[in-house]
Amino acid sequence: MDFTKFHILFIDPQMMKRITYFVILLLVLLGCQVDDESVIDQCLSPDTLTLIGVSSNAATITWSATNEISIFEIEYGLSGFAKGTGNVASTNINSIILSGLNPETSYDIYVQSKCSINNLSAWSEKFTFSTNIPLVVPQFRPLLSQLNIYTETLKDLNVSPLAFEYKLATPLFSDYSHKQRIIALPAGQSMISNGDGLPTFPNNTVITKTFYYNNDERDLSQGKQILETRVLIKIDGEWQTGNYKWNEAQTDAILDYQGSEVPVSWIDENGSVNSLTYKIPSNTDCFTCHNTYNQITPIGPKLRSLNFDINGNNQLHQFINNQYITGVSVSSEISQLPDWTDVSLSTEIRARAYMDINCAHCHVPGGFCEDQSTLNLAYETSFVNSNILSRKNSILYRTTNYNPGISMPLIGTSVLHGEGVDLIQEYLDSL
Repeated sequence: MDFTKFHILFIDPQMMKRITYFVILLLVLLGCQVDDESVIDQCLSPDTLTLIGVSSNAATITWSATNEISIFEIEYGLSGFAKGTGNVASTNINSIILSGLNPETSYDIYVQSKCSINNLSAWSEKFTFSTNIPLVVPQFRPLLSQLNIYTETLKDLNVSPLAFEYKLATPLFSDYSHKQRIIALPAGQSMISNGDGLPTFPNNTVITKTFYYNNDERDLSQGKQILETRVLIKIDGEWQTGNYKWNEAQTDAILDYQGSEVPVSWIDENGSVNSLTYKIPSNTDCFTCHNTYNQITPIGPKLRSLNFDINGNNQLHQFINNQYITGVSVSSEISQLPDWTDVSLSTEIRARAYMDINCAHCHVPGGFCEDQSTLNLAYETSFVNSNILSRKNSILYRTTNYNPGISMPLIGTSVLHGEGVDLIQEYLDSL
């Protein structure tokens, strides 16, 4: 072999070290260039969570996202829930509608971006929202609870914040039962004053009256027996009636147009046990009393019956201030129906007030008894035009004895109202 053809290159060791470093650096740079071409962007958490719509049982949430996301993961639950224990959902857009929520309830929600299978963002900051109070339903549903007149446990009779209670200066007698009266007006609307009588109610007004007995008048902690809730709803300009009968468990009431009888007993404030058969009226019975010129109308909430003080505050004045009633600026513009139990008033005033609320819905022009009697028992009717004197004996006979179909009131009672009978008899005896 001819070794003269080969040349041996001798390199300085320091130079070799520099070359080695250069080669390593070159390889690193080339490797980084390859990595840069396939880098995975950081998957950022959604932010700016916003509530754009909410009802009593649903909510719509939106958020902002920086990455081009294909999927968002959502976890939500009652406020304070532990992450990993909530309800989960997913969406491919930056909003979601959560349904099946509880009314008047606070919820927390978290959102996570899923940029790819192995590239997930951190969860968003917690976002908290609350659902609304359920709207009162101006329709006759199978169950009273479906009208949303009450909140929470039905038998507690806690009135929806979207409705209000009212009381009457002189209430109608109904076999010694207690009554809770409620009006629910459509959002943003009011009753309009027509003077001393019934105001004009907007369509979709709901009026209810719930009848109950305290088990022991000496100790209200013993509970109560709720029997019925009568409902008036104004639909397309006309009032419609319905009656809800409470079940024995007091968990709800069922719409019942037929009427029924319920045995009831209670202990009065003197410790005596009282028992009677309470009559829940049929829908036909309701029309009998609520009939004015063949049109169904409310009976109780006349402005003069609302115009009195409760715990030092005038009820009608409060309703005016709350804009429940318009067309009247101060309660003094409206007359007052006296309280028949106020013994400081004359017997005549008390008796006329009692007959107004208990009898006048039938014994007035246009009432159910107009064709059968000449009596006009509205409080504002003069004594001469009331025909009380000429019908004195008939009034005595029909009010001092209980005889179904003959005694007055014709509907809504099964026993005599002793205190009321005594007052009427005293008044008639004075004529």
